[in-house]
Amino acid sequence: MTEQPRILVLNGPNLDILGRRDPAQYGSVTLDDLRQVVETEAATHGLGVDFRQTNREGELVEWLHEALDDHAAVVINPAAYAHTSVALHDAVEALTVPVVEVHLSNTWKREPFRHVDHVATAATAVIAGAGADGYRLAVAHVASLLG
Repeated sequence: MTEQPRILVLNGPNLDILGRRDPAQYGSVTLDDLRQVVETEAATHGLGVDFRQTNREGELVEWLHEALDDHAAVVINPAAYAHTSVALHDAVEALTVPVVEVHLSNTWKREPFRHVDHVATAATAVIAGAGADGYRLAVAHVASLLG
């Protein structure tokens, strides 16, 4: 029996307080809600999920390195690190698997400093502004790329 392909779903800083953080911008969705969206969509495509969150940039980089050998694809919401981290850009660029970046809000409709996205320039695709549905769309897109 073939092992189920696994996707790595990474969530960056402050996403652990979703539902309490700026509901006008992010709504009432929680990180657990996002996990459920991802796991439900992944199951429809026969994919396993490794879902993680950290507030530490270096930990995100180390987890991305794991995808070099252990995952079929990556979905990442780098949160604020998208706008500041060349290290995340480099880690994503080093991957040979599909990487879909997702943001709950449309970062290009927000403050000008959020219009720079270092991770996007290395990602396979970017989905922004679709709320929790962006995660579902990211998983569906990854599934289509994996065939």
